Amino acid sequence: MWPLLSGGQPVPVAMHDGPIKEIAWIPEMNLLATGSWDKTLKYWDARQSNPVHTQQLPDRCYAMTVKYPLMVVGTADRNLVVFNLQNPQTEYKRIQSPLRYQTRCVAAFPDQQGFLVGSIEGRVGVHHLDEAQHNKNFTFKCHRENNEIYSVNSLNFHPVHHTFATAGSDGAFNFWDKDSKQRLKAMQRCSLPIPCSAFNNDGSIFAYAVCYDWSKGAENHNPAAAKTQIYLHLPQDAEVKAKPRAGNAGRK
Repeated sequence: MWPLLSGGQPVPVAMHDGPIKEIAWIPEMNLLATGSWDKTLKYWDARQSNPVHTQQLPDRCYAMTVKYPLMVVGTADRNLVVFNLQNPQTEYKRIQSPLRYQTRCVAAFPDQQGFLVGSIEGRVGVHHLDEAQHNKNFTFKCHRENNEIYSVNSLNFHPVHHTFATAGSDGAFNFWDKDSKQRLKAMQRCSLPIPCSAFNNDGSIFAYAVCYDWSKGAENHNPAAAKTQIYLHLPQDAEVKAKPRAGNAGRK
């Protein structure tokens, strides 16, 4: 933790026995959550050296999303572990990913009623937690070019319009509407992969990083060309605002 206001030095606030893959600050609990390859999820009070709670995971943590009280942790072996943070010491539900290949990213719905999951196979799953809504679950292909399949590295919901963005190892990002099952906008590809991305608090800026992501191994790494850049895109309403569903024209 780096206390900016006091100008102090960074101090360690969390520790695991393996690499820490995901972190999330949960303001409603005033706690930090960390997910690790040591197969644990830990909650930390930054004022204490020991975790408030350690939760065993079925496998290594690969992805995590929090939209209080919903938390979803994606682990190796395609497990998706759902927690209700009002009772964080008990798993709410554990499901197998609707995607057949390794989980890369997850994103909770803004209304906490479900989540998105993205995989290395250029595919995204839309999953509702309420079994009565399971007829709305579906998967779709993305980040594919001809016969090349690229990983979906990042999923982010727009904070106002509740559409979402995907970013992938093909160097592209796209905006989608899950309710109408439409792609709203496909952006031109960058020369290198996009490993991560995020909207700012009001959705007026979409930030994304561009760099080599090692998805094609060390032999394809060119240090001279693999420059790391961060870009800011200013989304237009037409790119991120949900379009009326077919059949709703003329209704009030």
